[in-house]
Amino acid sequence: MGRITDAVKHLIIINVIFFAAGPLLGTNLSEWLALYFPKNENFGIWQFVSHMFMHGSFMHILFNMYALWAFGTPLEQMWGKNKFLFFYFSAGIGAGIIYTLVNYYQFNGVYRELIQIGLSEGDIQQMLTTGQYNSNILTQISEKQISNFYQIYHTPAVGASGAIYGVLVAFGMSFPNAKLALIFFPVPIAAKYFIPVLIALDLFSGVTGFSLFGGGIAHFAHVGGAVIGFIMMQYWKKNQFNRWN
Repeated sequence: MGRITDAVKHLIIINVIFFAAGPLLGTNLSEWLALYFPKNENFGIWQFVSHMFMHGSFMHILFNMYALWAFGTPLEQMWGKNKFLFFYFSAGIGAGIIYTLVNYYQFNGVYRELIQIGLSEGDIQQMLTTGQYNSNILTQISEKQISNFYQIYHTPAVGASGAIYGVLVAFGMSFPNAKLALIFFPVPIAAKYFIPVLIALDLFSGVTGFSLFGGGIAHFAHVGGAVIGFIMMQYWKKNQFNRWN
C-alpha cells in the first residue's frame, strides 16, 4: 500500500478537525453541517457536501478514516490526486442525493396516508413539531410508520460513509482479487465477492428496516455511494481521462 497519499491525508486531517472542533468550541456543528431532510428548517443545500465531514462518534470516524486510508490510498496512487478527489466527492454528494430521494419517497407515502385519513396539513406539521398525535389514528396507520415519518423529518445524516462506499466499489473493481475481512468475520475473502455482499446487506437492512450493523445507520446513503461509484467506474472504463493532474 505504501505511504499515505496527499489527498487522503488531507481529507483525514479535515475530518478530524471538524470532529474535534464542536466539543472544543462548545457548539453543535451538526445543526448547520449535517444533512437534514429538505422540509426541515435546518436544511441547507451545502449540507450535501458538509455532512461528509461530520461524524457522530469516535468509532464512526475511526472506521471511516481507516477505510479511507486503506482503500483510498491505492486508488489515489493509481489515479492521481485530482481524479481521486473528483471521484470521492461525486460519490459522497451522490450518496446524499439518493438518500434524500429515498427519504422523500418514504416521507410522502406516509404524508399522503395521513391526509387520506383526515388529518390537515396543520395537524401533520404539529405532529412533526411536537411529536404528539391522537392515538385514534393508529387504527388506520401503524405506529412504526409514524415513528419513521418523524425520524426522517428530524434526524440528520452525518459521515463520509457514502463516499467511502464509492471508494470501496472502485477498489473492488480495480483490485478484485485483494483479500478483505471483517473484524467479526476474520476470514479473508476476495474484494470482488466481499464488497457486493457488504452492499447487499446494507440494501437488505435499508429495505426491511432490520439493521444488521446496528441502529442509526443511513443504509441508503451507503447504497447510494456504491451505486454512484459503480456508474463512474463503468463510465471511466469506456472513456479514459488522462489529464486530471
